[in-house]
Amino acid sequence: MADRYVLKVPALKVLQGDKEIFCFAVDGKKLEDFAAVSRIRRDSQKKLQGYQRPEVLSHIRSIRRYLESEGAMLPNALVLGFDDRVTFEPAVRGGSVSYSIPGELIIPVDESLPDEEKPAWLVDGQQRSAAIRDADLAEFPVAAVGFIASQEEQRSQFILVNSTKPLPKGLVYELLPETTGKLPRSYARRQLAAKIMVLLNMGDGPFCGRISSPTSPTGNIKDNSILRMLEHSIYEGALYQYRNAEDGTGDEDAMLAHLLSFWTAVENLFEDAWNKPPKESRLTHGVGIQAMGYVMDRLTTGVPFDKVNWDKTRITLRRLEKHVAWTSGTWKFSDGQERSWNGLQNTANDVRLLSTHLQALVSK
Repeated sequence: MADRYVLKVPALKVLQGDKEIFCFAVDGKKLEDFAAVSRIRRDSQKKLQGYQRPEVLSHIRSIRRYLESEGAMLPNALVLGFDDRVTFEPAVRGGSVSYSIPGELIIPVDESLPDEEKPAWLVDGQQRSAAIRDADLAEFPVAAVGFIASQEEQRSQFILVNSTKPLPKGLVYELLPETTGKLPRSYARRQLAAKIMVLLNMGDGPFCGRISSPTSPTGNIKDNSILRMLEHSIYEGALYQYRNAEDGTGDEDAMLAHLLSFWTAVENLFEDAWNKPPKESRLTHGVGIQAMGYVMDRLTTGVPFDKVNWDKTRITLRRLEKHVAWTSGTWKFSDGQERSWNGLQNTANDVRLLSTHLQALVSK
């Protein structure tokens, strides 16, 4: 039978406004007994679970070699998110510092629990903890900081503690929709766009499973291209009408309906180009996604999706057929420029060139 016990560690409760954090030390070898790494994934209902990227084995091996050397030290604290099974018992207080309270952190340990049922999640420090786990050492005490929070709040902290590190953008974009708390301005601006992107990728329609992300690794349309298209439309284009400018939220159902109506028309009109990966089609390439987003904005800005004449929109889009070179041929622009079909790149200049070209064609 697996061991069940209560781990009591000396700790300091620090009050930060209405928040409480706990500073303590623990044997790194015991971390996996009560803490799990929250791997990002989607369950059978396509609901986002977890938030951590996969282990980087080369990084872990490097840390492990260091830990096994003489005089090794890891001064940076690991960050843990606890659920409410973890409690704090204050000791008899002394002194006049009101924001620092000594006591014990009480952590229930049941080694039989699967990772998703453990009372703690590792928010920051998974590579270091994995290196300690694998190191040929009897024990290795580490400094740790913990807080009691929901998984949504843990995601917010995960993004914040990694905001100055090279955290993969795709991971951040997938976490943003289900993150609570204050975020850096650049991330907060993209939060609604990221949520709409996930809905496009997880639902039915032309983007279903097509957008590359940590939980949709077979997708071949770049998430950043979709986000740029959505962000422009939400702040300056057709989707702006559904956004609440005061709190940054939006009518997600209306946005989704508007997008699906337009992009389904695009998929049907350019079926061959839509079904090809970006290397073989400039329609699914970043430059095409963004340019067609501008076309959507040009044709439907200010008109609610249920008031748009989508039959007329489809007829208007047919003006593009003889002028596009999504998969072969040559682009011929009004200024005399000519480019091979794959000569357009996902750069600001080329996006502007193609967007201006396509918008002019549908405006005739």
